Amino acid sequence: MAKQKVSNAFVAASWVALGAGMIGFITGLARAEMELNEKGYYFTILLYGLFSVVSLQKAVRDKMENIKVTDIYYGLCWFATLSSIVLLVIGLWNATILPSEKGFYAFAFLLALFGAIAVQKNTRDNMMED
Repeated sequence: MAKQKVSNAFVAASWVALGAGMIGFITGLARAEMELNEKGYYFTILLYGLFSVVSLQKAVRDKMENIKVTDIYYGLCWFATLSSIVLLVIGLWNATILPSEKGFYAFAFLLALFGAIAVQKNTRDNMMED
């Protein structure tokens, strides 16, 4: 089966999703009326989540392409991804902010994670075409 080229529209949509999620999340934090340590917690969770999903996408793709991935690294990728989501949920559950703000942060976070996965996939696919 021939590999299909990644469409420019999907590449653009992936970058828009990543940018909208990250910028929305960070703008929300900058404007939020919360302590700096709380803002730092949420910002760190965003960075942790983004790194973990990119690493997980790479590990999954490597396994699909029969590139050796150790079980410990693969497991750590899954653990990091799931723990970033759980840590965000715990933080938002206990936060003293409006439910609408909690929803905003949750969806901005998930949009950023999706965008990061898609950008990583597109980058990998485009490297394979060269």
